[in-house]
Amino acid sequence: MAKEDELVFLPLGGVGEIGMNLALYGYGPKASRQWIMVDCGVTFPGPDLPGVDLVLPDIRFLAKEREKLKGIIITHAHEDHYGALNELWPGLNVPVYASPFTAGMLEAKRNYEKSRTEIPITIFKEGDRINVGPFEIEAIGVNHSIPEPMSLAIKTPLGTVIHTGDWKIDLDPSLGPLTDETRFRKLGDEGVLALICDSTNALRDGVSPSEREVSESLTKIIESAEGRVGITTFSSNVGRIRSIAQAAEAAGREVLLLGSSMKRVTEVARDIGLMEGLKPFIAEDEFGYIPRDKVVVILTGSQGEPRAALAKIARDEMRNVAFTDGDTIIFSSRAIPGNEKAINDIKNGLVDQGINVITDSEALVHVSGHPRRHELQQMYGWTRPKMVVPVHGEAAHLTAHAQLAEQSGIAQVPRVRNGDVLKLAPGVPEVVDHAPFGRIFKDGNLIGDYEEMGIGDRRKLAFVGHVAVSILLDNRFDFMGDPEVEPFGLPQFDDEGEDMGDTLYDAVLGAVESIPRARRKDLEMVREAVRRAVRSTANEIWGKKPVVTVFLTKV
Repeated sequence: MAKEDELVFLPLGGVGEIGMNLALYGYGPKASRQWIMVDCGVTFPGPDLPGVDLVLPDIRFLAKEREKLKGIIITHAHEDHYGALNELWPGLNVPVYASPFTAGMLEAKRNYEKSRTEIPITIFKEGDRINVGPFEIEAIGVNHSIPEPMSLAIKTPLGTVIHTGDWKIDLDPSLGPLTDETRFRKLGDEGVLALICDSTNALRDGVSPSEREVSESLTKIIESAEGRVGITTFSSNVGRIRSIAQAAEAAGREVLLLGSSMKRVTEVARDIGLMEGLKPFIAEDEFGYIPRDKVVVILTGSQGEPRAALAKIARDEMRNVAFTDGDTIIFSSRAIPGNEKAINDIKNGLVDQGINVITDSEALVHVSGHPRRHELQQMYGWTRPKMVVPVHGEAAHLTAHAQLAEQSGIAQVPRVRNGDVLKLAPGVPEVVDHAPFGRIFKDGNLIGDYEEMGIGDRRKLAFVGHVAVSILLDNRFDFMGDPEVEPFGLPQFDDEGEDMGDTLYDAVLGAVESIPRARRKDLEMVREAVRRAVRSTANEIWGKKPVVTVFLTKV
């Protein structure tokens, strides 16, 4: 260890927001730190990003540091932790360490998306230790809502950091592992410099219910239901899928899976032995031959996704599967912030068909995979860290977590947001630098920033429409034929019933004819005069200024 060596933490996503988790740890002198990346996730676009498919973390900071990045460790296979790897890895080309389930999910994702990127994965699972650059990293088993999640103990000459990833304490899960209290306590005995910890449920008191309690509640609902039962949940929650399948079997019902992501996940889970002991699922074309009280459908679409199986059920658009009056659909999930309206629209579509809808406000049909406040305090007690750094949450979650840590006697709770370079050691923890961070966007087959993808212009078009104008001028700078005016996305008529296109056509004529012929030689000036006239006329009639494109040619 050299005198000038430092250990730093730098989040480029997931701190100040839910999703898009990407953390860097650096060790060494400031001018020549070596780095590891923990997780590489995405978030999903809202209506403010029309046409965008995925939102990815901006990793331009690594452009200069690329040769010093020694590896990427993925804590688990949720999209907000591994979903950007296919897009961002080719520019990094470093070793990737992940569990067998995560490796299988990555391969399934690559095949589904027809990606040409082949990422070599080194299998890394609970109990394993690896050396990556100056870091010794140990995988610690934790419980979460997906198979094979892990926390990381990151050991350096300046101290040990525990990066929790997503976790909770569930003493009776439907699918392991248990959160490894013994190992966390042992690390606490050895000394923990910093706990970099999940804040998602830091606003919620107490302890999360057990997954086993959810399973028992779902079993009762299935047994008492008179008609078909549909249950929508996160496709990655293999433990929940197992619980539902076991409950259905106990009630004498067959199980059908609907949704491509649900099928992909269960195939990966089956390949590594997580679906053993379950009866085979039925095929979609068998559904119509099974009595209503003898079937359970597990389906995608819990977040209101318009193309998912549940949305098609709500619109009665499925070819082989339909629910009818008296059937039941259970939302075994929580609403991710921003999805509430889409989910409510689907619920209303189901209710209109006479379908009973059950959510976690009516029954215990879902439990979060993240720790509540008492669970956080248990982790503090096990690991006894010198400092706690709240991550994985919006500002309200991070602030609540920081206050809880301080109230629990943690000596140092530094405030960190995306782009902050936090020196963990030596000395007092402090933000010593700032790195560029932000968002880039996957739009179809392309990836780029807000301007490169034309997202701002697309938003503007969504609000105000577009008018295309084509003008030909002869060698005397007079009109050569009638100009063409094509409004798109504007009202067809004004409030007096006049055709909007005709009115804008008159504005084009007036704009050109008001310019003396001798001055029309300045084609750019004519083009701008027409553009302004069309926008002004539309604004007088409509109260909005459309985007206007003028094609002006002198023949």
